[in-house]
Amino acid sequence: MVNRLVTGAGYGLLSWLVQRISAVILVIYTLFMTIFLLSHRPLQFAEWKALFTPLSLRLFSLLFFLSLFLHAWVGVRNILMDYVHPTGLRLALEVAAILALVVYAAWSMQILWGA
Repeated sequence: MVNRLVTGAGYGLLSWLVQRISAVILVIYTLFMTIFLLSHRPLQFAEWKALFTPLSLRLFSLLFFLSLFLHAWVGVRNILMDYVHPTGLRLALEVAAILALVVYAAWSMQILWGA
């Protein structure tokens, strides 16, 4: 009989949770924005600007973007682990993906709080 000890590796549970929780946040935000856009037709710039004025919506948008980037990271990492077998190449592609996602996160924060 094999007795496995869980030693903190998680066996993919953390990645699974990140995917599911981030997907729920993405759906909620997408539904909110869809309802807003459909109820404000035609959308004027003043309405769009007023939508993002409250701190609560900026934080909700930031949560959306961070969820999107985490969701993308888990997906890209899983694809790379499954299909890119040379370790050096896989590591280089993972680092490139991380750098791109960090740049996108910084860019989205600049958009939400920039001038």
